[in-house]
Amino acid sequence: MRIMIYLSYDGSGFRGYQKQPDARTVQQEVERALARMHKADSWPSTASGRTDTGVHALSQPVHFDTPLQIPLERWPRALNGLLPDDIYVHRAVEAEGLHARYDTVGKEYVYRMTTGAPHDVFQRHYRLQLRETPDAARMRQAAAHWLGRHDFSSLSSPRTDVADKVRTMYAVDIYQDGTSWVLRFAGSGFLYQMVRIMTGTLLAVGFGEWKPEDMPALMEAKDRTQAPKTAPGHGLYLSRVFYDSSELEQHLQQRPDL
Repeated sequence: MRIMIYLSYDGSGFRGYQKQPDARTVQQEVERALARMHKADSWPSTASGRTDTGVHALSQPVHFDTPLQIPLERWPRALNGLLPDDIYVHRAVEAEGLHARYDTVGKEYVYRMTTGAPHDVFQRHYRLQLRETPDAARMRQAAAHWLGRHDFSSLSSPRTDVADKVRTMYAVDIYQDGTSWVLRFAGSGFLYQMVRIMTGTLLAVGFGEWKPEDMPALMEAKDRTQAPKTAPGHGLYLSRVFYDSSELEQHLQQRPDL
C-alpha cells in the first residue's frame, strides 16, 4: 500500500530536507520514524522536492510504501509520537499509483518579510526583516515579465545537475499589509534556489538598484552571475504542492495569509 503524508516543519533546525552525512535533515527524521514503525533499520520515502537549509514547509507531501495494515487516520498520530517537535504530520491519504515528486502539476512557495519595522528577535528564523520599505509597484512590474513559460537559468543556481531550466510560472504576487509582506510564487516546478534568487531580484528592483524593464534582458542572458544576490532561506516556505490542475487554479484565486 502506498501512503502520502502531508507534513509541516520548522526548517531553522535542519540542513535542508534531503538526507546528508553528519547533518540533521527532515528526511532523516521522517525515515527514522518510519523505520521504527516498521521495526526495520531503515525505511525509504520520497518527497515532492527538496528544501534548502533554514527553509520551512507548510505542507510537504511525502510518499512511502508499507505492508502495515494501519487505518489511515492513525498514521499521523503514530508518526507524530516518534517525530521531533519541529516536524508535524497533518494527514495521511492512500496514494496508490501516485508519485510525490513526478506527478505534481504545480507548487507554491511563499516568502515572508517585514519592512520598516523594529527588529523582532522572535521572528529572526521566520521572516526576512528589512529596515527600509521597497517599492511594491516596481516589484509587481518586474514580476510580470516572469509569468508564462521561460528559461530561468539566470534566476537559479548553476550548482545543479538539471539540464532543462525551462519552467512555467502561473503567479508571482506581492501582498502587503502595513509592515507585513508575502511574496507568492506558483509554477510548474522550481529550480535550485530559484525562488530565493527571484526574491532577491524583486528586492533589488524595489530598492531601485534594478529596473523592471531589465528583466527580459536578464532572462535572455541565461547567466546566474548577471542577477542580484540570493535572498536568505529563513523567510521561505514551501506552501502547497498540487496533483490536480483544477485544485491549483482554484487555490490561486485565494489570497495567502500575511
